[in-house]
Order: sequence, then C-alpha cells, then structure tokens
Amino acid sequence: MAKLTSPDGSYVLTRPRQLFPVTRKLSYPLTHILYYLPISPNQITALSMAAGLAGAWYFTQGDQKAHLIGALWLVACYTLDNCDGEIARLKAMSSEWGAHFDDFVDWLVDSVFFAALGYGVWQVDGEILWFWFGAAAAIGATIDYIIDIVLYRRAENEPETKTREEEATAVRKPEDFTDWMIFIFHKLSRADFCVIVLGLAAFDVLWILLPLGAIGAQAYWITDLFKRARGWHT
Repeated sequence: MAKLTSPDGSYVLTRPRQLFPVTRKLSYPLTHILYYLPISPNQITALSMAAGLAGAWYFTQGDQKAHLIGALWLVACYTLDNCDGEIARLKAMSSEWGAHFDDFVDWLVDSVFFAALGYGVWQVDGEILWFWFGAAAAIGATIDYIIDIVLYRRAENEPETKTREEEATAVRKPEDFTDWMIFIFHKLSRADFCVIVLGLAAFDVLWILLPLGAIGAQAYWITDLFKRARGWHT
C-alpha cells in the first residue's frame, strides 16, 4: 500500500507491527480506501455510530445468531472509530467539534450496547436481573462521560501553562500497579472490546459481560478520576 502522509508531513499512516489492538490492524487498510473517497472524518464517525446502533438492535434479540451479527457490526463500529481520527490527521481536518462528536459516539455506543444486551438476555432468560446489570453498566458509562465533559470544561477555564507540543509529550508510561491498572482499563480493554464481544458471542456466553460490565463500568469511571489526577491523557 502507498504511504499516506498529511499535507504538512507531520503525520504518516504506518502499518501496525503489534497484534493488539486488532482494530488498528483492521483500520489500516480501510483508511487507505476511505482516504481516496469524498468523505469527511465526521461522516466516518456518523457511520461508526450507525454501525454501533445497528449492532445494538441485534443484541436486543437475545439469541446467538443475532449476537454474532451484532458483534460484527460492533467490530465495524470500532474499526471506523479508528479510521475517523486517521483520516482527520491525514487530511488536516481535525476539529474540536469532531473530537466532541467522537466522544459522544463512543459513549452512546457503549451505553446502548449494555442496555440492549441486558434487555435481550432478559427477554430470552426471563430473569429481569440481566436487564438491571445492563442498565448499571450503561449508567456507569454515562457517569464516565459526564466526568470527561466536566473536567474538560474545567481545564478550558484554567490558564494555559504549556504549549501544544509540550502537552503532547506529557503522556507518561505506567510506573506502578495503579498506573498499570488504569492503563489496562483505559487503553487495552477499550481498544479491542469489540473483539472480546465477538469471541464471547461465538461461544454463546455473551451474557457474562453483563455482571462484569455492571461492576467494571463503575471501576472505569473511578479509574478515570485517578487517571486525570495522576496526569494521564485520553
């Protein structure tokens, strides 16, 4: 594939060398296709949202076949979610509104996924506890989204103390156990969550994500507070 570079040469799309995240390997060839199409990064984000919501509809059905189809839609959603940022940088079309739209779509897809899965398992199993597990996970995702918005606005009102270049290099590597836990929750598991969903759907045990999500979503927003307090950047 031809090497894609932004107009000013500051960003070059490189082939991923590591296995994870898997979605990065999927987005790399797709970005090469989207780059030559008359489509904007925000339109790609909208397609990502549509794929995620389509997947959610299948998750409400509750059976394994529907779960597999829904998981494939979710993989498409996550792959496009990678592509929008890559296209924005390659075409020098990054914008603050686009970043906010991307964050909104991430929250919406995550929340609707758990709510839809909980509803679907409840309808098939007949136990309403599954629905409440899904609702708890969706609420946790919403709390995390609100935290992001509130802290972002607070940061906007603070005086500028670093240049953009200094801010970009301020991201630090994990140093202790807490840092590694934050890194795992916010980087590794988030990037390939759709692959986890697909694997569990293949074995018809997707329901296991509901109690884990109900607890994990709360851990996610709690570590988000620690992450920001300790100087991590999303």
